[in-house]
Amino acid sequence: MKAILLPVWRYRHFIASSIKNQLVVRFVRSRLGGLWMILHPLAQVAIYALVLSEVLAARLPGIDNKHAYAIYLMAGMAAWSLFAEVLGQSLTVFIDNGPLLKKMAFPKLALPLIVVGGALLNNLMLLAAVLAVFGLLGHPPTWQGLWLPVLILLTLGLAAGLGLCLGIINVFLRDIGQTLPIVLQFWFWLTPIVYAPQVLPADYAGWLAYNPMTPIVAGYQAILMYGRAPDWPGLAYPALWAMASLGLALFLYRRASEEMVDVL
Repeated sequence: MKAILLPVWRYRHFIASSIKNQLVVRFVRSRLGGLWMILHPLAQVAIYALVLSEVLAARLPGIDNKHAYAIYLMAGMAAWSLFAEVLGQSLTVFIDNGPLLKKMAFPKLALPLIVVGGALLNNLMLLAAVLAVFGLLGHPPTWQGLWLPVLILLTLGLAAGLGLCLGIINVFLRDIGQTLPIVLQFWFWLTPIVYAPQVLPADYAGWLAYNPMTPIVAGYQAILMYGRAPDWPGLAYPALWAMASLGLALFLYRRASEEMVDVL
């Protein structure tokens, strides 16, 4: 473990500058700049809210705000957007940077860390926008929002672990890159973001318990919508998933690190 993480620590300044340069290059010729990181996911939330709020708003218990469904949806999207961005970008991070890996000597693990750092900055800006929108909708944040960093770290651990595993496998088996977008679409709809679990038949609702993102999204919704602490015992399941996936990712990285450059 030390042999893997120590080189990454030595390149910490390279990782930080790469995250900064990534953001600068992304918006260098854009007048709105970093606002686009917020506008895209908020536009998606607005579409869902406008189409489905009249159908599902009456079925959301414990909140009287007329914008209950929009608040519920934005809380879930804040969690999912971070997870999906890290997982999606990690899938191709080694393939996209193949020429760089062949020309420069640096720890390959720095690349997924750059992905994680960039996604985290994007998500923090989105969260700031979501909290501002909540205030405009008459639903200001509470002190329970201080628990959000714990959920963010848990989401990052799960997404980074799964993403690094799939990113390494994708170098050798490119079908993974074609399969994951389809899996993510199913995964999104198997997570209670657009709907409340209570609207599902009991036979189907039980399957949500096997989804590690279900308790994480529920935690975001508990904090941002209901103003209460998340269900900590329920978060043990995604925490185990995160630790297992990170452990497997480091194992695969150690075994395949040297061969990846040759395959790329």
